[in-house]
Amino acid sequence: MKKLTRAAVLATATALALAACAAAPEDEETTEPGAEETAGETVDYTACMVSDEGGFDDASFNQSGFEGLERAESELGIQVRTAESSDPGQYETNVDSMVQEGCNLIIGVGFALEDAIEMAAQANPDIDFALVDSAFSDADFNPVTYDNAKPLLFNTQEAAFLAGYLAAGHAVATDAEEPKVATYGGMPFPSVTIFMDGFYDGVMKYNEDSGTTVEVLGWDKEAQNGSMIGNFSDTEAGRATTETFIASGADVILPVAGPVGAGSLNAASQTEGVSVIWVDSDGYMQASNADTKQLILTSIIKQIGTAVFDTIATAADGGFDAAPYVGTLENGGVDIAPLHDFESTVDPALVTAVDDLREQIIAGDLVVESVSATPTE
Repeated sequence: MKKLTRAAVLATATALALAACAAAPEDEETTEPGAEETAGETVDYTACMVSDEGGFDDASFNQSGFEGLERAESELGIQVRTAESSDPGQYETNVDSMVQEGCNLIIGVGFALEDAIEMAAQANPDIDFALVDSAFSDADFNPVTYDNAKPLLFNTQEAAFLAGYLAAGHAVATDAEEPKVATYGGMPFPSVTIFMDGFYDGVMKYNEDSGTTVEVLGWDKEAQNGSMIGNFSDTEAGRATTETFIASGADVILPVAGPVGAGSLNAASQTEGVSVIWVDSDGYMQASNADTKQLILTSIIKQIGTAVFDTIATAADGGFDAAPYVGTLENGGVDIAPLHDFESTVDPALVTAVDDLREQIIAGDLVVESVSATPTE
């Protein structure tokens, strides 16, 4: 496997390789290619999906991807197949099982499936593939492209910047004397550290604007290293890591580890005044977080379901292409969720400042940088 040893290299390689990218959709309600002709009918097209070890009920990116697949089945009338992984050792087998099912398009949800999707794409040029959260590279970490394999990528540093600014302002309101925020990841993949980069910069921007000093625990952007638990499934490790941050004075925690965020919510529930920022989907709306949703300050959202649906719709209509999909604030591919239960407690001036920053980023007046970001021009 190439994964851990190449994380830092791939972050740079991805940026160099993907200068020309396809735009993400501007509106989820827009009529998709072929939708009018196929809705309510059975279409001779099969789209398939393989989850990573989190499974399709992870309240995070696997679930978001699965919802996009379900939407395609319902609205486009296509056939679908799925293979749910519970262990990384199943990735290649599960992808191969979808090949054997006669799928027209196979989507791997999560960067951990890169090797399995890449090998299958090379071996099956007549089948189309897509991969959420990663581009492709060879054994020497050089970026590569395939005519039948499409990366679905997200410049989440933009939305994470907004979340970092919000977190810093909320931390000051919670603890004006020693405000601190913290973040940790599952593993140091580019699609993880990109969140942490944006979050860190958002906090630094708040400090610059307000003249305060909110400390960020768990991530050093310049060194590109920080707190990682080593997987995306161990909620107990997430709880223990969060408890350590809370003991160090952190008021807001950003776990970038999918369902492991549940461990952070558990830890936060034991200490008054601590809140959590969810990732990938709106954590407040997830049934699995029903008992602790009131602790979610906001969520950094990637519209994975939309990316999946659009990729399937275009492919089913005969228009598949391998140009990367890149979600941004401008095209609605990423954003932060509503404040929900924090709506009445967060300073309206802070909310206005975050909204202003969003508009600056969309206009190109403010550029949020990360070595893991994908160029969009």
